Amino acid sequence: MDEDVFEKYRLAGKIATEARNYGAGLINSGVSFLEVAEKIESKITDAGAKLAFPVNISLNEIAAHFSPRHDEDIVFKKGDVVKLDVGTHIDGYIADTALTVEVGTHKYDNMIKAVDAGLDVAIEMMKPDVNLSKLGQAVQVEINSYGFKPVDNLTGHSLKQYVLHAGMNIPSVPDFLNKSKPKVGDVLAIEPFATDGAGHVVIGAGSNIYLCNRNLRSKIVRDNRVKTMFSKLVKEFRTLPFAERWSNNIIENNDNVLRRLTFLGLLKHYPQLIDAKKGIVTQKEHTVIITEDGCEVTT
Repeated sequence: MDEDVFEKYRLAGKIATEARNYGAGLINSGVSFLEVAEKIESKITDAGAKLAFPVNISLNEIAAHFSPRHDEDIVFKKGDVVKLDVGTHIDGYIADTALTVEVGTHKYDNMIKAVDAGLDVAIEMMKPDVNLSKLGQAVQVEINSYGFKPVDNLTGHSLKQYVLHAGMNIPSVPDFLNKSKPKVGDVLAIEPFATDGAGHVVIGAGSNIYLCNRNLRSKIVRDNRVKTMFSKLVKEFRTLPFAERWSNNIIENNDNVLRRLTFLGLLKHYPQLIDAKKGIVTQKEHTVIITEDGCEVTT
């Protein structure tokens, strides 16, 4: 990897780490989701990075994919288990990191420790040509040792410039069909999830997080107004996910336009991912760069 690129990944990771920890300190009973998300996002941009995706604030049985709307009024409550997922980039070179905060109680301390330990095992094993199925098995064993289940259909992922999910999956369970092998210079987000529920997520309601689909369909749309709105979103957000509240200042009649573009297949609206038995879910995530003898954690 070019040293200049390496340094951009490191800087993105430093800023993401600071924003993640800052955000964790904001989460308290009575504080609004929207306030936390906006303060974290402002901290990232003030530090000189850009947002790789909207701040995700996923509550209790929601494992991933929720970000507040521009008019959201929900607040944290005592006992909530909050997954805070933060992404930054420098010139498209991404850092992706997450942690779990329990609001005002300690009922789920061991489940939080389980994902911490699972992530530590994965990072210790991560190196060039590692067998990812065996890595996933080691993570599963670690999480099971705390009395919980890993989520079997949520994985970590490789990262490339301006691409959040770049094709390689990093499992938290054995995955014998996964023949991918990390190489020196690969950038990976490793993110085990643990639960006292099913250990498998299903699709829920919308997340308020979108992605532009620049495919054949986007080239044959005839409605000029639709094409104009879509072009504005593509210009602003490129290949990275964006929040409903970010687009609210870019396009008029925002909700209707987003629904229309999603219906036409021009936008992907990410669904919330919810434990199938509505068990509580915890998460921990770091971004790493594969080195000749292991990996470097950037977050």
